[in-house]
Amino acid sequence: MSLQPDQAIEVFYSYAHEDEKLRNELEKHLTLLERQGVITGWHDRKIGAGKEWQNEIDTHLDSSQIILLLVSANFIASDYCWDVEVKRAMERHEAKEARVIPIILDFVDWESAPFGRLQALPKSGKPAKKWGNRSDAFLNVAEGIRLVVKELAVKS
Repeated sequence: MSLQPDQAIEVFYSYAHEDEKLRNELEKHLTLLERQGVITGWHDRKIGAGKEWQNEIDTHLDSSQIILLLVSANFIASDYCWDVEVKRAMERHEAKEARVIPIILDFVDWESAPFGRLQALPKSGKPAKKWGNRSDAFLNVAEGIRLVVKELAVKS
């Protein structure tokens, strides 16, 4: 499955900066999808010098077709993630403008969150840190995202 570069699905990473190492690890597991031109990933560390960070985040939050919520206690505790990114992500999900996918990184009470009714990854919402091998967890996430991308490509 290969899409033209202008057809690649934009993926937005919503995460707490304390979880940056885990985001980097997940991003590596999604590299093949990027190399194949299937997705383009975006997160706030890609904001260039001199750009207005809030405007850049808003722009990509509004243009991404897939929004990954990297769920941990850090994420739940982040006012910016919660008040801005989760709120906008769920608005876009409700309007069927984007697919929001919770990625459960660590043990945290998330089932009653606004995104708690959404199917999470890794499978069964088992936190990535609970897997014997974190690469297995992120492989499961990558496979799940590949399926979502295929679904979205068929609809467009």
